[in-house]
Amino acid sequence: MKRISLTQYLIEEQRQHSNISSELRLLIEVVARACKTISHSVGKGALGDVLGTAGSENVQGEVQKKLDVISNQILLEANEWGGHLAAMASEEMETIHPIPNRYPKGEYLLLFDPLDGSSNIDVNVSIGTIFSVLKAPDGTTTPKEEHFLQPGAKQVVAGYALYGPQTVLVLTTGNGVHSFTLDREMGAWVMTQRDMQIPADTKEFAINASNARHWYPPVKRYVDEMLAGTTGPRGKDFNMRWIASMVADVHRILNRGGIFMYPADAREPDKPGKLRLMYEANPMAMLVEQAGGVATNGEQRILDIQPEKLHQRVAVFLGSKNEVELVTGYHQ
Repeated sequence: MKRISLTQYLIEEQRQHSNISSELRLLIEVVARACKTISHSVGKGALGDVLGTAGSENVQGEVQKKLDVISNQILLEANEWGGHLAAMASEEMETIHPIPNRYPKGEYLLLFDPLDGSSNIDVNVSIGTIFSVLKAPDGTTTPKEEHFLQPGAKQVVAGYALYGPQTVLVLTTGNGVHSFTLDREMGAWVMTQRDMQIPADTKEFAINASNARHWYPPVKRYVDEMLAGTTGPRGKDFNMRWIASMVADVHRILNRGGIFMYPADAREPDKPGKLRLMYEANPMAMLVEQAGGVATNGEQRILDIQPEKLHQRVAVFLGSKNEVELVTGYHQ
C-alpha cells in the first residue's frame, strides 16, 4: 500500500467524493494535532507528573484523572480559534463550550471523550480519545445544547486516537474506515490501513464478566451459550477479551473481529446503560458500520436513536455482524 499522509488522504477524498470542505479538513487536522499533543503527555507518564487523580469530579460524578483534565483542555484550546466550529461538547463538561466571541465561527459541532479508559492510565494500558463531528443546523447563530441532539446517522466524521505501543488515528468520513499511524520522528500521521473490515463471524467477545450476576436474561443466555463451547448450542469455543478501555476493545474488533458488549443491567434499572450515546456509542457505531459491522442497543440501531440529552447513556452491542444480530435477536 502506498503510504500517504493524513492531509493527502483528506485532499484526495475531497476530489473523489466532494464530502470534505476545507473547513472540515482543517477541523480533522486540528483534532489530529491535538491527539498528537495528548499522545505526548500520555507517553511522558510519571515523568511529566500527569498520573493520578486531579482531585475533581466530572459531570458524571466520576473522579477525574489529571490526564482527563489535561486532554480536555488540549482539545478545547486547539479547536477554539480556527474558525471551523460553532461549538464543542465534552464528556467531561456539564454543558456545551461555545466558541469565544473574539474568534470566527464555523458550521460544525465537535463532541469528544478526551480520554477514554481512564482507569487504565496509571497502569500503562492503552487509552484513547473518541470524537464525533456534526453539522450545526442551518441558520444557527448561537449554538445551544439542542443543536447537538442529532441522531448518530447525521455524523459527518467519527474517529478515535489510540495511545498504545503505537499511536494510531482511526477515521471515517463516510467512505470506509482508515487507520493512520503517528510517525513520531517526523511528527506525521501516515496511512497504514485502508478500508478496515470487520469479519461477520468471530470467536471473541468482550464484556465485563464481574457484572454477570446483574445481567438481564438475554445477555446471560448469550454469554452462557458462548461459554458452553464446543459442547454447547453454539458448537464452538470462544475467547473472552476485556481491556476496560472502549477504544482499545473496538480497535481489536476493527482489526480482527469480535463483539463488544456494555449492556444495561439490574444494578440501576432506571439507567439504559453506562456508555454515553453522544461521545462514545455514536462515533464507535459509525466506525463499526462503515467497516461492515453492526451496532445496536439490544433493540435498535444505535445510529437511529434520537438523543434527548447531551450526556444520555445507552446499552451497547457492537462488532461482528452475525454475533451482534444474534444477541439483539435474544432481546427481541
